[in-house]
Amino acid sequence: MKAILGRKIGMTQVFDPTGNAVPVTVLEVGPCPVIQRKTEEKDGYKAVQLGFEEIGEARAKKVINNPRRGQFKKYGKPVFRYLKEVRVDNLEAFGDEVTVNIFDGISKVDVIGTSKGKGFQGTIKRHNFGGGPRSHGSKVHRRPASTGTTQMGSLPGMRKPGQMGNARVTALGLTVVRLDAERNLLLVKGSVPGPNGRLITVRESGRK
Repeated sequence: MKAILGRKIGMTQVFDPTGNAVPVTVLEVGPCPVIQRKTEEKDGYKAVQLGFEEIGEARAKKVINNPRRGQFKKYGKPVFRYLKEVRVDNLEAFGDEVTVNIFDGISKVDVIGTSKGKGFQGTIKRHNFGGGPRSHGSKVHRRPASTGTTQMGSLPGMRKPGQMGNARVTALGLTVVRLDAERNLLLVKGSVPGPNGRLITVRESGRK
């Protein structure tokens, strides 16, 4: 499986050969140096650790802890803001650096990101509940109805108010519209989870 780290830039539109507007999300992906390789003989599985967004030494001392900085120093690499491990099938397919060209010839990708955090929300916004009557005298306009029984209390799995968003989300089978190797850009059709500027992982999709 091919994968790379990147950042969501934002949404725009491009035109296909027939003149139709296609909504796309612009992703800045790579270049990501390979920091460490995991092998089946030594670690029990195959994986590579990728770095993204190099930062200076002075800044690194403020935002990166000592063990993480020591890991980069051990392998003779500069300090990167992000370090993430991805499973792979073939270690030989990864050189010293992974760029957007790894998706050359690939039509579908999966994008993994963290959705926008929306704080504590009620059941109408969080679970799309319909709410109570809007008529005068009703006291349950937006409040949830009973979620339990007098004997058993609240049942497991009941949908209730709570934290909304800020969770790992995977957008599956997004179509690759354009690949710009000079600017490390990848344009995919449709939306991608998370706000602009947030870290994302792009991998080759199993969907055709």
